[in-house]
Amino acid sequence: MRQLNRLNQYQRLWQFSDGEPQHASVAGLAERCFCSDRHMRTLLRQMEASGWLSWQAQSGRGKRGVLHFHVTPGSLRNALLEQALNEGQQHSALALAQLPPEALRNLLHPFLGGLWQNDSPTLRIPYYRPLEPLHPGFLPGRAEQHLAGQIFSGLTRFITDNPLPQSDLAHHWEVSADGLSWRFHLRTTLHWHNGDAVNAQQLQMRLQHLLTLPDLRRLFNSVAEIAVPHPHCLLFTLHQPDHWLAHRLASYGSRLAHPQHPLVGTGPFRLASFSPELVRLESHEHYHLSHPLLKAVEYWITPQLFEQDLGSSCRHPVQITIGKPDELIHLRQVSSGISLGFCYLARRISERLSQAQARRLVQIVHQSGLLQTLPLDENLITPSRELLPGWAMPHWAEEKVALPEKLTLLYHLPVELHTMAKELKRYLAGLGCELTVIFHDAKNWDNCSGLAIADLMMGDRLIGEAPEYTLEQWLRCDPLWPNLLPAPRFAHLQATLDAVQRQPDEQARCADLQDVFSGLMDEAVLTPLFNYQYQISAPPGVQGIRLNTRGWFDFTEAWLPAPGA
Repeated sequence: MRQLNRLNQYQRLWQFSDGEPQHASVAGLAERCFCSDRHMRTLLRQMEASGWLSWQAQSGRGKRGVLHFHVTPGSLRNALLEQALNEGQQHSALALAQLPPEALRNLLHPFLGGLWQNDSPTLRIPYYRPLEPLHPGFLPGRAEQHLAGQIFSGLTRFITDNPLPQSDLAHHWEVSADGLSWRFHLRTTLHWHNGDAVNAQQLQMRLQHLLTLPDLRRLFNSVAEIAVPHPHCLLFTLHQPDHWLAHRLASYGSRLAHPQHPLVGTGPFRLASFSPELVRLESHEHYHLSHPLLKAVEYWITPQLFEQDLGSSCRHPVQITIGKPDELIHLRQVSSGISLGFCYLARRISERLSQAQARRLVQIVHQSGLLQTLPLDENLITPSRELLPGWAMPHWAEEKVALPEKLTLLYHLPVELHTMAKELKRYLAGLGCELTVIFHDAKNWDNCSGLAIADLMMGDRLIGEAPEYTLEQWLRCDPLWPNLLPAPRFAHLQATLDAVQRQPDEQARCADLQDVFSGLMDEAVLTPLFNYQYQISAPPGVQGIRLNTRGWFDFTEAWLPAPGA
């Protein structure tokens, strides 16, 4: 970026005398800026024309001229950054924003949140980490899962406050009496983000590609064939009935991208930019459902805004801010709620840790005050004894059995599990049990070799729009379960899930699944620990924000009042 390079060169010149006038030759200045004499003369002319400095040259080779500075590098950086922001040059602005956190916060606040940019309503969200690539299948992060749902569509979809799948690319579907044939009838006006019309063969190709992924193959293990009997129809033929099929197709992992262009979808927003500093979405003009009221949504990846000494944290809540520093008091919490997702403790069934010993461990965790060591005062965490509302832990008589002399605990993110592991190790040491703690630096168990040796595991289970179905998907696809359960027991679990999915009645199917999890909790194979309190704060001007199950909000529902309205 030329402006940034020129600014850096100006700062090198300034620093030599801390802004005081300098007597120097062109060759000396060029040496400080690591460039040729010729390029130095060009830089001096450009900086002088911009009003940054004055250069009084002396005639003759090697003569020393006089350099006068008119602006400080800091004020110049601020002015250039503000100009880039006003002109909508996001990449240029973020490249220029090499400032201390507090200064960056003060400068960026007027440009974050909601504003009209070039007569287009735009929402800018500061975010604390780069977003991971949107590859097909399951994604570990909440932000990435939500983003996939805004860019891509599925044959079916979930909507807020409704656990049943709704129409999306398919306007309706039919199921045969035996549950082995599912016909999805497509809308006739579908378009990809690149403007091309969607055809059934493209969706068939993409679905067949998803079935080559191991996780998705396990999820759709009942699917025998996907055919195109009509240009606007997809036919799924199953080996066995699966009345979760419409749910599976509505999952974010089953959203469909263009078969030749994996980042081109049919969702309400198209991906306009994806970099470590900026992710920009723009509304899809040919979207087949209700059109977004926002023109663009931007994630500004600015970790320095979330440093702990600034009193801000984006470990879990989504923070949306706007306004000058003296206006921040007007921010209000627009939506909050207890997440259905939970952190859990699991134990591997083996001779090293019996069921009675595992039950005592569960009692220790929930009755000893260990959960109170977590940052409950930040209103982020709520201890829980339920997997889902009504799916409560069993009550056992107090276990007096001695614990093993040694155990191994494996855990992954989120950060609260660091504290939990440390406190559990300390507490068990007082009972004569040495706990070896291993941290898997990820948001899930993918590619984790320690699962085969650990006695205990702690992790985080995200819950989507259909809670019961999400837990069924967890049992089918997560690498945790074949490591927790002996092979015959895991095979029996999968056979039980097959029997559950054959139940056509939704309530009966969910009740059967609850029985499966009740059995796992009774054996102390699985124990809930706590839920998160998701929060979204926004300024008064940002409307239509409603928390969803992933702690985000549907971008299609958010809107900004017109200027002066």
